[in-house]
Amino acid sequence: MPRPDRLAGSPVVGRGSQWWLVTGSGAILSTDPVFTGELDRFAAAMAAADQAVAELRADRGRR
Repeated sequence: MPRPDRLAGSPVVGRGSQWWLVTGSGAILSTDPVFTGELDRFAAAMAAADQAVAELRADRGRR
């Protein structure tokens, strides 16, 4: 699944297969596998929710 640039308005950015924590003074690569696993699951859930909303809107438009 492609990652979004910024995850749900958070200070977390996905680039390729890496997650970065971003602040005004720079970025830090997240290397903790438990934390990045949670970010992966959250990103997947957000993508699924976005897809479900898009399908509902498409269904509404066909009525």
